[in-house]
Amino acid sequence: MEIVEFTKVERQLMQVLWKLKKAFVKEIIQELPEPKPAYSTVSTVVRILETKGVVAYEAFGKTHRYYPLISKEEYMRFEADKFLDNYFSNSIQDMFSFFVNEKKIDLKDAQQLLKMIDKIKD
Repeated sequence: MEIVEFTKVERQLMQVLWKLKKAFVKEIIQELPEPKPAYSTVSTVVRILETKGVVAYEAFGKTHRYYPLISKEEYMRFEADKFLDNYFSNSIQDMFSFFVNEKKIDLKDAQQLLKMIDKIKD
């Protein structure tokens, strides 16, 4: 399955579906922050996600219970790969250097990363 980029609203709804595993539109709305969107708005966005092939549903009469077809981890991998490619030419070193220079990673964080790398090597 080809993963597609989500809009901000689609991403927000997917976060809810990943959390709940399966949900009716009214349950999705309950998890969203105030001001709550209209039922019809959420229903429309969920159907868009369905047409994108990332959400499916179980029918219960006229209502549908929706569930994600891709995991949060799969989407995170897609976004991380896209980010790395778009901004750092697929160079982890360039990305790491950028975050160090921007003071987004301090020495303690860098040491933790090095420990993680050492564990992977073992």
